[in-house]
Amino acid sequence: MAEAPRTRIRWVLIVWMFVLSAVAYLDRVNISIAGKSLMQDFGLTNVQLGWVFSSFVVGYALFQAPGGRLADRLGPRWVLTAGVVWWGVFTSLTASIPRGIGSALALFLLVRFLLGAGEAVVYPASNRVVANWIPTSERGIANGLIFAGVGVGAGITPPLITSILVHYGWRWCFWISALIGFVVGAIWYVLARDTPGQHPRVSPAELEHIRAGLSKSVEQATTSVPWRAIFTSKEVLAITFSYFTYGYAAYIFFTWFFIYLTSVRGLNLKSGSFYTMLPFLAMAVCSPLGGIVCDVLTRRGGKRLGRCGVAGFGVALAAIFLALGARVESARLASVVLAGGVGALYLAQSSYWSVSADIAGPSAGLVSGLMNMGGQAGGALTATLTPILADHFGWAAPFLVAAGLCAAGAVAWAMVNPERELALEPMTVKPAAKPPGISSAPP
Repeated sequence: MAEAPRTRIRWVLIVWMFVLSAVAYLDRVNISIAGKSLMQDFGLTNVQLGWVFSSFVVGYALFQAPGGRLADRLGPRWVLTAGVVWWGVFTSLTASIPRGIGSALALFLLVRFLLGAGEAVVYPASNRVVANWIPTSERGIANGLIFAGVGVGAGITPPLITSILVHYGWRWCFWISALIGFVVGAIWYVLARDTPGQHPRVSPAELEHIRAGLSKSVEQATTSVPWRAIFTSKEVLAITFSYFTYGYAAYIFFTWFFIYLTSVRGLNLKSGSFYTMLPFLAMAVCSPLGGIVCDVLTRRGGKRLGRCGVAGFGVALAAIFLALGARVESARLASVVLAGGVGALYLAQSSYWSVSADIAGPSAGLVSGLMNMGGQAGGALTATLTPILADHFGWAAPFLVAAGLCAAGAVAWAMVNPERELALEPMTVKPAAKPPGISSAPP
C-alpha cells in the first residue's frame, strides 16, 4: 500500500512569516527614507529625528516580553493578526499629523512609540510558531527564512518609498505601507493555526514528522517556565547581552544609513537609495545561508558547534567589517564593506532564535521576547547615540563603537550551552486539586 503523501503546511506558514517580517520592516524603515521630508515640514533637527526613531524602538523593546507571553498563552495566530492591524493603524497615523501643529514632535514620539508596541509581537510570536511547528533539526533554516524577510523588507523600502515620495509626497509612503500590512495580515489569519493538530490541511505524515522532532517540553508542558529560572539562566543572559550588541550594530542601517550616505557621503537620492539597499540585500542572502549552515553543522557536530559556533563567528566577522568600513574613503566602497558587515551579522541571526526556542520549550515566545528586548534596547541606544557621536567625533565613530560591541557579543556565545533546556526545570505552579474522576481541561 502506497505511503500517504506528506504535506508541507509548516513551510507555508514559515513563508508567510517571511512576508510578515518583510512588511514589518517596510513599516519601520519607511520613516528613515521619508525622514528628511519630515524634518523640512516640521522643522526637526537630526537629534529630534533620532528621538523619533528611538521612540519606536523603545515601544518595541518594552513590549517584547508581554508580546511573547501573549503568544505563549493565546497562540500566534490571533496575536499576529491583532499586531498587524495595530501597526497598520499607527503607520497611517504617522502620516496624519498635520503640518504646522505646535505639538508635532510630541505626537510623532507618541505615535511611533505605539507603533513599536504593536510590532513587538512579530518575532516572539514567530518563534512560538517555530517552537510549535518546526522540528529542532529544521529550525535553523526556518528562522533563516523568517529573518530573510528583514533584509527583503528593508531592502525594497528605499527604492519603493523613494518612488512614492517623489511622485506622491511623504504621507503616501505611510498610507501605502499600512494598506499592504492589512492585506498580508488578513491572509495570515486565513492560512495559520496555532498548532499542527489544529490545522485541517496537515496530513498525518506531516503531523507525525513534526511531533517526532519537537522536545517533550513543548508538547507536554501546561505551565510556563518560572520567571526565576529565566532570569538566573546564564544562557538567557548571555544571548540577551549578545543580541543587545547585535541590535546596536544593525539599527544604524535601519535608521541612519540612508541619511549618512546622502547627507554625509554626498550621494544623490537615486544613488543613496541604491546603496542603502546593499546591506539589506546582504541580510536577505545571509540570513537563510546562516540558517542552512546552522542546521548542517548542528546535525554533524551538535548544537554547540552549529548554533554557538556560527553565531560567534558571524558576529566577530561583522565587527571586523564594520571597523574597516568606517575608515574607507570612497562612499560606494564603504557601502559595500559595511554591507558585508551586516551580512556577517545576519549569518548569526538564526542561531539566536533557534537557541531561544530550543532552551525555552513552552516559553519560547517569552524568552525570545526578552532576548529581543535586549536587541531593541541596543537599537534604541544607537538611534539616539549615533548623531551625537557623529557630531562630536565624526561619522566613523558610530561604526567603530558598533564594531567594539559586536566583538563583545561574539565572546558572550562562549557562555551558552544550547543543550540546557529551561523547560525541564521544576515548575512553580501546581494544579488545583480535583475530585476523583474529574479531569482538568488544558489551559
